Amino acid sequence: MSTSYDKIRIEAGAWVVVCDGRKALILCNKGDAPFPNLRTHEVHEQDNPPTREQGTDTPGRVHQSSGTARSSVEVTDWQDEGERDFLRVVAQRLDKAVTAGEVSALIIVAAPRALGMIRPFYSRAVTDALAGEVDRDMVKLPVYEIEKHLAA
Repeated sequence: MSTSYDKIRIEAGAWVVVCDGRKALILCNKGDAPFPNLRTHEVHEQDNPPTREQGTDTPGRVHQSSGTARSSVEVTDWQDEGERDFLRVVAQRLDKAVTAGEVSALIIVAAPRALGMIRPFYSRAVTDALAGEVDRDMVKLPVYEIEKHLAA
């Protein structure tokens, strides 16, 4: 369902969710499919400092069960975990909106990495409401630019 091009049909009342691991804009189409009019419905943001500012421990060591060899354990990427948690919360919000009848069609716009992170958190309701995905990072663009890029 992912589209590598930007043009997509946005039905009246559909939500366009533009997100990355730190920010999510939920835009609602107040126009119709031929002439979308995206308006900001919600904005979600998360402060997620770099891993070096979140974790200070040195990597752990593992002792092998036989012999004297030791191996280091990979350091946790706290920033990556924070982004994943944020996208989980966004997906939960979308599930709540779809199941409550607040919205019936969703379009997700995110960089490929963020799309890969959020997809496992899609509920069945979100998957059913998904009208399309655009694999492009547009979260820093103003709403009118997002609308211009997406309008069919």
